Amino acid sequence: MAPSPLTLHADGDDDDGLDLIDRQVIQLFALVAEALAGATHALLAGDRDAARQLAASDEAIDHLYRDVEATATRRAETLGSAEEMHYLVAVLRMLPEIERSGDLAEHVASRAVRGLGVELSHRSRGMIEQMGEIACAMWRRTADAYADRDACAADDLERLDDDLDELHVLLTAEIASGSMPIPIAIEAALVARFYERLGDHAVNLSRRIAALALRTG
Repeated sequence: MAPSPLTLHADGDDDDGLDLIDRQVIQLFALVAEALAGATHALLAGDRDAARQLAASDEAIDHLYRDVEATATRRAETLGSAEEMHYLVAVLRMLPEIERSGDLAEHVASRAVRGLGVELSHRSRGMIEQMGEIACAMWRRTADAYADRDACAADDLERLDDDLDELHVLLTAEIASGSMPIPIAIEAALVARFYERLGDHAVNLSRRIAALALRTG
């Protein structure tokens, strides 16, 4: 793991120190990645109990998001070094996308609660499974990229996002074929859109991480 530039500026035991913010952001990435993996499993396995439990995970993401945002904003008001301010601005710009991604994972889980997974056509189920696997891989890669300040992750994630977009197109065609009842088709289209948006957020965040790595590395 690359050394964090924040250790040069953190205030030791200060609860508003940059090291604390960094750890909390890493935790946020991990929570979203875990929620996404859990939601995908719940959807495909028809595990409604697991899907209901994921609602608590989204609340944890929202709570931590607000804490990090407040801490970073408070820290920015102290007018630190230019490098510190660049880091704080980068974090404040990333936080809304992370929080929205947690919401999207919860949206997938809510469809599992409704039993969507068992209603899907065989072909659409296979494509949603692939989309879930790719989206989960993208979010794990993004989480690692932030922790390691990996400026090269964006290229990998864009390639994965292309695969996700292709599956989205194929699934849309399957839905349009009339292989499922209209209410199920609508829900399947929404789930596909959730995964597609999760991929977009991962790519956007990886670009912000790349810019942060190049600026502070």
